Amino acid sequence: MSVFKQLRVVEVGLVTVVRFANSKIVDEAEIQELGSELFSLVEQEKKESVLLNFEDVKFLSSAALGKLIKLDKIVKQGGGKLKLVNIRPEILEVFTITRLDKLFDIKTSESEALAAF
Repeated sequence: MSVFKQLRVVEVGLVTVVRFANSKIVDEAEIQELGSELFSLVEQEKKESVLLNFEDVKFLSSAALGKLIKLDKIVKQGGGKLKLVNIRPEILEVFTITRLDKLFDIKTSESEALAAF
């Protein structure tokens, strides 16, 4: 498995659980690196079941949302599943306003998300 700077990755059974290293995902260079690391998980490491846990994320920029949309597309093209969990209410509101809550499979707890794979 690769070494990641922006992500904390663990395997729970067949699911790759990803946590974020930073609580504020706003810096452009960090977002580019974050995107590269996420895409690498799916494209190079062939992870098909990916759970993004936002428990420690307090702020997420629109550029980061763009990376998540691209990740969703890559995962689905590969026949995999992507789920999001533990999104703070103020960030979830952005997902709702932008209708991304319809694109992403968002769960309230990690155990609920893991069971849904």
